[in-house]
Amino acid sequence: MSVYVNRILNLKQIKVIGFDMDYTLVGYNTEKLEELTHREALKVLNKKLDYPESILKLKFDFKRSIVGLVIDKTNGNLLQLSRYGKVKISYHGLRQIEYKEQNRIYKEMAIDIKSSDFVSLDTSFAISNGVIFSQLVQLKEDGVKLPNYHQIADDIKAVLDIIHQDDTLKSYIKNDFEKYVITDPQVPELMEKYLDYGKKLIIITNSDYDYTKALLDYALNPHWKKHKKWEDVFDIVITLADKPGFFEHPGRFLKIDQKTGQMINHLGSVAKGIYQGGWFQKLQDDLGVPGSEILYIGDHIYGDVVSIKKSCSWRTALVLGDLEQEIKSLRKSKTVQIKINSLMNEKSILEKMLNRPGTSRQTRDKLYEEIDHMNGHISEQLGIFKKFFNPYWGEILRAGSEESRFAEQVEKYACIYMTKVSDLSEHSPKAYFRPIKRILPHEAEAME
Repeated sequence: MSVYVNRILNLKQIKVIGFDMDYTLVGYNTEKLEELTHREALKVLNKKLDYPESILKLKFDFKRSIVGLVIDKTNGNLLQLSRYGKVKISYHGLRQIEYKEQNRIYKEMAIDIKSSDFVSLDTSFAISNGVIFSQLVQLKEDGVKLPNYHQIADDIKAVLDIIHQDDTLKSYIKNDFEKYVITDPQVPELMEKYLDYGKKLIIITNSDYDYTKALLDYALNPHWKKHKKWEDVFDIVITLADKPGFFEHPGRFLKIDQKTGQMINHLGSVAKGIYQGGWFQKLQDDLGVPGSEILYIGDHIYGDVVSIKKSCSWRTALVLGDLEQEIKSLRKSKTVQIKINSLMNEKSILEKMLNRPGTSRQTRDKLYEEIDHMNGHISEQLGIFKKFFNPYWGEILRAGSEESRFAEQVEKYACIYMTKVSDLSEHSPKAYFRPIKRILPHEAEAME
């Protein structure tokens, strides 16, 4: 797969490369992991928050949610937004909301996702959140006694936070790495290549030390060519970083003893070793390099990318694993898209003819008839095109013909993006990434 470029990034100038761990250095089988998360979250909702036992019968439907959706806690809806914040697709429970009803609810207004009434589902770890919310809203509509939509959304988030932070999910994963974890031998190879070119490598993860060690031992250690273990490759490893907080406000560093796992307050320079917590500014100061010479690669659009761009001058790269299948679908649907583009061009010509001065009414009526006929062909081809993607939401980075809100964040805050870290293997550690020039509407018209 390729590396996709939003803005110029010269790897030759990058001295330090930082990595998130989950879904970045180490991949997961998302469908299996989110199915596990779905099941365990429902158990906690039932046992600790007194949700009815009937919820335990809910089956996980992986396709019901994708990265980039937004929960509307007031109306109980799951939304896909365009880059302008407009609702393009919406579901209430498991029912798609028709356009007229959707327009009545949202009145073409731009949604402010900063409001506490909305929750962004911006990582693969959040897919089960969207699925559970939709299913519980549907149960409520079917007459099952459940809290209001706001409370349902808050309860799901609280439960997911619990099972991700305690040993609920991690114990399953550690007991069956082969089922839940996807290893990539190219990742250790890439790390060693970067070391050969003098890059300093660090890890900043929200996972705790015990899980970090177990996961990296499994996923990386068998594949080193020049090293024996990951601790020899990464200069600094920061666990329980509490991102995005790590990039937003000061925090103290704790030094971890690798033999005992015990921690002590660390007041000196952050040098080679394993730590917990802390703050990006002290780390950057102790590394002794300007922020513009640090590249951080992660999978969470807000915690790993947006928060960095808003807080410091580090360069950013996003790993968007969900995009891999979508790219395959785009390639498979290429002939259909060509037909749609051709039909749209023909329609555009007809519409321009309508606007010509002196066009007779008879000619206009005929043009309108041709346009209606053309619209029918376009709708037919769009229906075929949609079948290549998620049956409920379509593409991750598109909301109809416009870019999605998620795409807008990727474009605005990620210097580069890719489907997996090892996509960088095809490029030199001194690669110069340059974006393709975007053609603006007036430029496109001038070149016709």
